[in-house]
Amino acid sequence: MAFDGGVIQLRLIVPVERAQAVFEGLGARPGVAHLMAVPTRATVPAGEVLVCDVAREAANEVIEWLQELDVHRDGAIVVSAVDSVISDAAAAAEAAAPGHAGDALVWEQVEAHAREHAMLTSSFLVFMSIATVIAGVGILLDAPILIVGAMVVGPEYGPLAALCVSVVRRRRRPSLHAAGTLAVGLAVAAAAALLSTIAFRVSGLAPDDYDLGARELTAFIARPDGMALVVAVLAGIAGMLSLTQGRSGALIGVLVSVTTIPAAANVGVAAAYGAWSEVGGAGAQLGLNLAGLLVAGVVTLVVQARTTSSAP
Repeated sequence: MAFDGGVIQLRLIVPVERAQAVFEGLGARPGVAHLMAVPTRATVPAGEVLVCDVAREAANEVIEWLQELDVHRDGAIVVSAVDSVISDAAAAAEAAAPGHAGDALVWEQVEAHAREHAMLTSSFLVFMSIATVIAGVGILLDAPILIVGAMVVGPEYGPLAALCVSVVRRRRRPSLHAAGTLAVGLAVAAAAALLSTIAFRVSGLAPDDYDLGARELTAFIARPDGMALVVAVLAGIAGMLSLTQGRSGALIGVLVSVTTIPAAANVGVAAAYGAWSEVGGAGAQLGLNLAGLLVAGVVTLVVQARTTSSAP
């Protein structure tokens, strides 16, 4: 039988004196299949190499058990995704594990993804700046298609999702790191929109006046309402599910559902014209979206953890 995404592979380096006990313990745990001891020993760190496949719904318990044995401290635990498995043994392991693979949440994978996307890098700031400049042009031209394009380019959901994960896992330093990355990214993005709009005005590419009434198709960005919060909450739920379940197609839909990047761009565009009431409206829209995404993401993770018996 073939399974897609219902199994992960663990490659372990275990100190020689504990390798046999770990091997036997893995063999006795439900959800484990294809257990093998590799003949060649590892050198850095030194130890025996064990490999097994684990049903996703049993992965957290197996990994936590290995960590209780300090395998990750004096050895290593490598978690890899498996695209497809054709094996009756895998089918039996998945049947023996509680829950369903489609709902399973593997915390080590989720946290690894969060750490990667919480990093403040130059490329992150470049993408944020490009996205807000595109959105700024869309606001000036009243062109919704450019707003949608800017939403797709913007990478702001990465650190926001990382913040959700860190909050649920009670990781103080990663939470501060992700929040800092998000705050700096949005500040740089708004500044990029401000400077580019000033340059457009000086060069004559932008109109002399900021007339929100003349841009009816994009005026909603600076006019937050209850529906904006509803969309942000729903997008936060869908976004977190797409990340924990590896459904990238759904994540693209999330990126074009909320006005985080356009709102940051509108702050810069309106500031360039001295339209401070619109700066306030866009800032409120930005705060509303961030709050909705964050709360919905945290609640979704907590519910997933409880319903899949994967305590955070």
